[in-house]
Amino acid sequence: MSEPVIGSGPDHDGVITMEPIGQVVGGRGEPYHDHWAPETAVIRIRADRFTPAAIVGLAEFSHLEVVFFFDKVDPDAIEYGARHPRGNTDWPKVGIFAHRGPNRPNRIGVSRCALLAVDGLDLHVGGLDAIDGTPVLDVKPYISGFGPRGEVREPAWAEDLMRVYY
Repeated sequence: MSEPVIGSGPDHDGVITMEPIGQVVGGRGEPYHDHWAPETAVIRIRADRFTPAAIVGLAEFSHLEVVFFFDKVDPDAIEYGARHPRGNTDWPKVGIFAHRGPNRPNRIGVSRCALLAVDGLDLHVGGLDAIDGTPVLDVKPYISGFGPRGEVREPAWAEDLMRVYY
């Protein structure tokens, strides 16, 4: 397996290549919005690249931040401008970087979920909003000290969207 290339400039032409560290196993099989809280799944870390030493100490944490690749999004469906979140015209048109939809230019998702158990290289999680088979790019423990500082603000439409998301 080749090492990822990360860089820019004349040697890399701005290309970033990543290899998944694992994948989501189980949970929801099809992408659809809302009600993610009851979903449970496993993040299976690749045994061909990692040993259990890679996750020593992770079980001490209650939550994870998971970075994954929206591999089921058709490249032709990528958004580059503004749209109504979820197509809801009751909400304002906002740019792709002002919401968290999957049709992003690099198709990268970020989610926080509960870490329920660690079993070898299997991370049992709850509330992960990624579907079965999703490639996982990285896993980090959620550390509250890295959370936002100061007051958090968000528009009313975002609060409406999240009412039933989890």
